[in-house]
Amino acid sequence: MSELYEQIVSERSKTEGWLERIPGFKGYVDNKARREADRLLREHIAGQLVKRINRFVAAEKRLLESGGLSYMSKTATMKGKLQHYRDRINTAAAGYSGFFAPIKLTPEKMEEIYAFDEAQVRYLDRFDTAIKAFDEAVTAKTGIDEALAVLDALTLEANEAFSLRDDVLTNLSKTLG
Repeated sequence: MSELYEQIVSERSKTEGWLERIPGFKGYVDNKARREADRLLREHIAGQLVKRINRFVAAEKRLLESGGLSYMSKTATMKGKLQHYRDRINTAAAGYSGFFAPIKLTPEKMEEIYAFDEAQVRYLDRFDTAIKAFDEAVTAKTGIDEALAVLDALTLEANEAFSLRDDVLTNLSKTLG
């Protein structure tokens, strides 16, 4: 397995801690609520990503208005990557709906899936930090390239983590289907 996969699974904390951050998310563990819970989780993350993208766009606008037109291509590419990540999460097929009903998952597999879901929530905090660093770099007019590089690497990692989650669900359906 990849380092990112191992990191996500090993950083698994108590479910209640991260679920409390998502309004209306009490039924996550209940088998009957998994489809709705998956949808709620993805909608929450996508909505939170929109807020972060908007903060990035505001900083980007300030940068471009203050003479940083040479960054236009880089910031537009970065914005596209952030929006792509948000769109993937928002439009993903419900991971728990298509095949969870007839399948009895082991607690270990459920914990693995929860770990990936928790990782997506943790990425929100990491995006906050990276976008704040970009905003500060724009204000200071220094370190902009470095801040964009950090944000780019984070976006790639978050996308990879989301792909790994999809792989877990796909492999689970193949082995149990």
